[in-house]
Amino acid sequence: MLCLGFTPLLVLTLGTSLGTAFPWDPLKGCSLSKYQFLAPLEMKAVQKMKEHFEDIMLLSNRQCNSRLFHRKWNVAELSVPDRMVLVEAELDLTTTILGLPAERTFAETRLRPLAFLSQAREDLRGCMSTEAPSHQPSGKLRHWLQKLQVAKKAETMDCLEASAILHIFHVLNDLRCAALREQCT
Repeated sequence: MLCLGFTPLLVLTLGTSLGTAFPWDPLKGCSLSKYQFLAPLEMKAVQKMKEHFEDIMLLSNRQCNSRLFHRKWNVAELSVPDRMVLVEAELDLTTTILGLPAERTFAETRLRPLAFLSQAREDLRGCMSTEAPSHQPSGKLRHWLQKLQVAKKAETMDCLEASAILHIFHVLNDLRCAALREQCT
């Protein structure tokens, strides 16, 4: 008797747990709601990585003047599909940079942010494939994407690394904005 009463409770608990771990709304195609408010643990890991990188930059006296993340427009001005394309491009750059070989302690510091950002990128790609598979970016986004492609070829890897890591909270805010699916600031 006890086992029969416990089984439905276990199924209900597991179903609820999996539903929050893998949010999926069949009416909307997907859900990025878990990125609207990032967990404090994830934010701390990203902040620790950024501070560690800033220390490395100070010690190495490395300078970079890339203006890759400086835009004349705000992500809130973009349509939701444009926001998703923008964030995917930012996450691609950031995860690529964080996946490169690095000094041992910095490599350890960036493991958690890399895992988190990689998961966000995969979730975003899943949404894009179901919601806007053939979306054409707006003119301002298309211009920024071209600028990104030029930077990937023209900038040094050190400069791309500095741009991606120093602007990591900018990328996280853009992710939050894409997840909101409405006006954001």
